[in-house]
Amino acid sequence: MPSDLSEESMSLLERFVVLMYDRTSDTMEVNDARKQLFAHKSRALENIPPTQAALQQHIKPASLQGNCWNQTLVLNPELPIPSDWGWTNEASGWQPHWTTLPEASKSCHELIHCGCKNGCTGRCKCTKATLKCTALCACSGDC
Repeated sequence: MPSDLSEESMSLLERFVVLMYDRTSDTMEVNDARKQLFAHKSRALENIPPTQAALQQHIKPASLQGNCWNQTLVLNPELPIPSDWGWTNEASGWQPHWTTLPEASKSCHELIHCGCKNGCTGRCKCTKATLKCTALCACSGDC
């Protein structure tokens, strides 16, 4: 088993994932597809591909599993170390490590905006996220 994902394999997998989210796209990389689908095609965050970092972390455990299955009939299989393939050893056992990037909700507060027009109320997205309104909000941050 290779020690890491090759650039060629990663490029092919990225292109495949891009086509799964937008079959007419000519984009080759998932990060570019994310930007295009979110900014130009108004797709919700749930409907755009994962980041390149998240995709790579999702591929690693799948590759490890495939390697394990490939050796099911081997008397003494040589299995790779799970920590090299997207797993972290915690007190509760091995857990998948999904991405190397910070959670978007913690790093992209500027994307949250409300549609409040006459002052913010209990339905305000910003209030619910315990954030102050910004210039992107319909209230222009004046509440």
